[in-house]
Amino acid sequence: MSGRARLALFAAAATLMAATALLPLVDPATWFFQAAFLLAMQSGAGALTRRVPLARPLTVAVQALVTLMLLTLVFARQQAFLGIIPGPEAFNQFGVLLQAGTDDVGRFAIPAPLSDGIRLMLVGGVLVIGLLVDALAVTFRSAAPAGLPLLALYSVAAGLSGGGAAWLWFLLAAAGYLMLLLAEGRDRLSQWGRVFGGAAASRTPGPEPSGGAVAPVRTGRRIGAVALGIALVVPLALPSLDGGLLDGTGTGVGSGSGGGGTISAVNPLVSLRDSLNVDEDREVMSYRTNTDDTQDMYLRIVSLDDFDGTAWKPAQRHIVDVPDTFPTPIGLGSDVQRTAIQTRVSAADWYAQDWLPMPYPATQVDINGSWRYEPVGRTLVGDHGQNTRGVQYEVTSLLVQPTAEQLATAPEPDPALKREFTQVPDSLPSVVADTAREVTAGSANHYEQAVKLQDYFAVSGGFTYDTEVQVGSGSAAIARFLKDKEGFCVHFSFAMAAMARTLGIPARVAVGFTPGSTQPDGSMTVGLRDAHAWPELYFEGVGWTRFEPTPNRGSVPDYTQPETSGTDVPAAPQPTQSASDAPAASASASESCTAQERKLEACASESALAAVGSDDGGMPWLQILGLALAGLLVLGVPLLPMLWRMRIRAVRLGAHGRTDADAAVYTLSAWLEVTDTAWDYGIEPDDSQTPRKAAARIVRLGLLEPTAADAVHRVAAAVEQVLYAPHPRPTAGLAEDARQVADGFRTLASRPARLRALLAPRSAIRVVWAASDYWTALAARLAARRETLLRRPSGQNG
Repeated sequence: MSGRARLALFAAAATLMAATALLPLVDPATWFFQAAFLLAMQSGAGALTRRVPLARPLTVAVQALVTLMLLTLVFARQQAFLGIIPGPEAFNQFGVLLQAGTDDVGRFAIPAPLSDGIRLMLVGGVLVIGLLVDALAVTFRSAAPAGLPLLALYSVAAGLSGGGAAWLWFLLAAAGYLMLLLAEGRDRLSQWGRVFGGAAASRTPGPEPSGGAVAPVRTGRRIGAVALGIALVVPLALPSLDGGLLDGTGTGVGSGSGGGGTISAVNPLVSLRDSLNVDEDREVMSYRTNTDDTQDMYLRIVSLDDFDGTAWKPAQRHIVDVPDTFPTPIGLGSDVQRTAIQTRVSAADWYAQDWLPMPYPATQVDINGSWRYEPVGRTLVGDHGQNTRGVQYEVTSLLVQPTAEQLATAPEPDPALKREFTQVPDSLPSVVADTAREVTAGSANHYEQAVKLQDYFAVSGGFTYDTEVQVGSGSAAIARFLKDKEGFCVHFSFAMAAMARTLGIPARVAVGFTPGSTQPDGSMTVGLRDAHAWPELYFEGVGWTRFEPTPNRGSVPDYTQPETSGTDVPAAPQPTQSASDAPAASASASESCTAQERKLEACASESALAAVGSDDGGMPWLQILGLALAGLLVLGVPLLPMLWRMRIRAVRLGAHGRTDADAAVYTLSAWLEVTDTAWDYGIEPDDSQTPRKAAARIVRLGLLEPTAADAVHRVAAAVEQVLYAPHPRPTAGLAEDARQVADGFRTLASRPARLRALLAPRSAIRVVWAASDYWTALAARLAARRETLLRRPSGQNG
């Protein structure tokens, strides 16, 4: 096997080893074998074209064409000519599949099912990366830059998949890259001659000993092994930099088995939106509880308590090991009615959430796995890749039922707590606080203010529940929502929490699920459309208390209705049973009800949680700029041959020096312009003929009229004069003669021929030739320089 063929094999292997990082994203992984087969054919096409040989850019172009035809054969065979030649319908099919793949990526959690669209994205992506690696490492003989596309492939896969096997994918990708570097190094050394081993040099010329690798290769392997070991081991000994771009969970959980660590301010709504904002309602989890009072069984994931004026997100908190029993909820007095209930939850095997959904406030959790406890929010978060996929756990929680009187007579909270949870940024528009004061005018206490805010959004304010509305961006998002009065749960909860803070009421936003739907066997099922966000307000003596401002969503707490006492004793607990792991027979119920009906009873869930704190509605300057640049590229690239031809014509026929040498260069440039003009109209140049015979051939094949024919002969005579005369002299009027020749061809040519010569001139191929010659000459100079450096005398005596 030749050196280049071996290098091409290693390039394909390195691409496949990096592509293994994509395996956890999709199930099943049969696409990988298809990608490997097509990648082998792509590499084979490159090997054949390099044996012809073709210019390097042409080799890459041939490989790209083969890749396109292979993808057409696999994914758009019915829309292609002869099943392999792509046309407009085939490209349209590619667009349809890519759009479907993009939708599937947003619809399904990891691992996603292997749809045709996702398969095209994976296989096509691997082939594109393979083409880049092969072009850099084999065609242009520069393996080091080939690591960039390999890194891009690994980074995308690692950023999406995460999980505990991330080190394995890194090891495979890095090993493939190092193998490629070593293969290229060995190939280069073999071209310079015999490589001397590390042992005592033999004076007898001949091939290297057959026992083992040569010293440079052995040294390279050792360096690579040490580098891989350092890359894998050192991060374990360094302080954890959690929550980074490629962190699988995105939680920012600290390391170590002790009680320390932090959870960073990574917005959980990003991952929650990716998992739940889908068209298909799927079961997220099922649970069974020992109480019949399930309308308040909100399954809380995390609390968002940091408000920067644009969005709510979880603040950076200290996390500890999960205690056997949680401490008493902050602020909960002994005189408030409460009942301990047990709930057993089974999460779907596709649902991967970093935070653990639990009824609030939980007092004890029995769960296996690596979890940490955040005391302020009373939440559990997965540590080092732990998530909720397929987990089963049992939660003991409190069903807290305060009375309206207890909330109305609540004393002022602790100053430190109030200061933290009533902070609002200076950028918050004044209309937020003004509206809060206007809505709650006449209230005697914070409880009445909270109820009036809830009723304003849910009943009297004229707000409409709409999951598709865009309500603004930045600090003006809440103000625009108050003006447009359209939004969904996150907008209602964000706005009420912000307005409560302006009134001096400690507030935060909770994210999770509404109780879900009852099943015939008595269990509850929670679907994607039960995703929800709601505000929690703090009242001393009661603690963090749920409110429901979103119209037609969830259930309004009894304690927010002054006519009810809220002291009813909940249903007697029943023996706890395991929730069924099977999917629910039906999705969460959904029905339309009026705002007044919603005030009296729970309305079923209707839509999934979507974008939060987004920048929708602002002027998308970056998008406009990107589209404008894309439009320029689309329009400009097809015009590049014409622009190059116009430029080269201006240079050839432009001003020139007055010396004899300048005259010769100018005359030859004018002749080259004449022959290229004839070439653009279909008459290929014939360098084997003399200028006089070439001119006669151009006149004969071009059927030129006398004026243009005389101009061709004058330029040819000037060329012979500078080539053969003892003292060549400048000839006047060559530029005008070249233009007359061009006019003669344009006059006789048909409209299609003129357009072809203008927009796609055949002589533009000289650009490719020039680039190929340049790269070949550059590579030769670099190789010669390296050889000179290696063969420079060392100064040692023999």
